[in-house]
Amino acid sequence: MKETLLAPSLLSADFADLKSAVKKIEDEGGSVVHIDVMDGQFVPQITYGQPVIKSIRKLTKLPFDIHLMVEKPELMVDSFAQAGGDWITFHYESTVHIDRLISHIHSLGKKCGISIVPSTPVVALSEILPLVDLVLVMSVNPGFGGQSFIPYTLQKISQLKKIRSEKSLSFKISVDGGINEKNYAEVAEAGADILVSGSSFFSGKLKWEI
Repeated sequence: MKETLLAPSLLSADFADLKSAVKKIEDEGGSVVHIDVMDGQFVPQITYGQPVIKSIRKLTKLPFDIHLMVEKPELMVDSFAQAGGDWITFHYESTVHIDRLISHIHSLGKKCGISIVPSTPVVALSEILPLVDLVLVMSVNPGFGGQSFIPYTLQKISQLKKIRSEKSLSFKISVDGGINEKNYAEVAEAGADILVSGSSFFSGKLKWEI
């Protein structure tokens, strides 16, 4: 099986002990630290902001994927890049001038990801797939940890893999939501390069074997 990276999500970590959470990610096979930033508008909850990310940046050399689940991400990308983000991922549904924002993130020297919620079809990304470094497929409705994987999102992963091959593109496919010890191999086989896992990883149920 191809190499698939694990990106544990701090959303399911103990917020009172993020230092231990980062160490667990390093010790148990994580290749990326997935950081969900929620604003209480695009999704119901509020998580953490730039000062928290800046404070944990010094704890690891692993790349930080800042997943902006926020309205108007264009107002925040500079500060999250400065706080320590290596990849800045924003939602297709959250802003209008997507091409401009992708260019701006790249101008900051960062990799750019685009994310889609389950109800957004892959075809919506057709014009911008050549421009991004990462496509993050949400396999749950974003905003809460511990949800169940939505089966039809597997088709979206396969579609992206096919488009990437046919058009000789280089973006990575990341999948976030409901990834656990029972389905992670199937999701990887569908085409995922990066698997985001929160609850299953931090509970110890997901043992990384890919």
